Amino acid sequence: MTMSIKEQIREFIAGHKEPKRGEMQALHDLILKVEPKCRLWFLDGKDENGKIVSNPNIGYGAYTIRYADGKTKEFFQIGLSSNKTGISVYIMGLEDKKYLAERYGSDLGKAAVTGYCIKFKTLKDIDLGTLERAIRDRFEAAV
Repeated sequence: MTMSIKEQIREFIAGHKEPKRGEMQALHDLILKVEPKCRLWFLDGKDENGKIVSNPNIGYGAYTIRYADGKTKEFFQIGLSSNKTGISVYIMGLEDKKYLAERYGSDLGKAAVTGYCIKFKTLKDIDLGTLERAIRDRFEAAV
């Protein structure tokens, strides 16, 4: 029997040790507070052959990626992942790769900001209001 996406997410979060478990749950709750009816995704980090190619990701919302060859693919707007050194929040679908750093970087606190990723060690290191604003802005831009 296959688990539902909500069950996979619950199990993924529960599989972390504290304090990361609580922080992942808090971020999951925050994203759902911003966009309660968004589509949920769970990517286990494995390719079609079962080989691990990335960290597992919880995804929220949906948008269409358009490739140069004209092909399209549906993907999540916001992603949440953990790794050995912290937590990553992905803001997907931004065309301007400097936008995140320029718009939110100085207000986020101790976070590394790339073209689509906000990475930090712990929630104590960042300004949650700024992170929430970045998430909200991405959801609203897609409307």
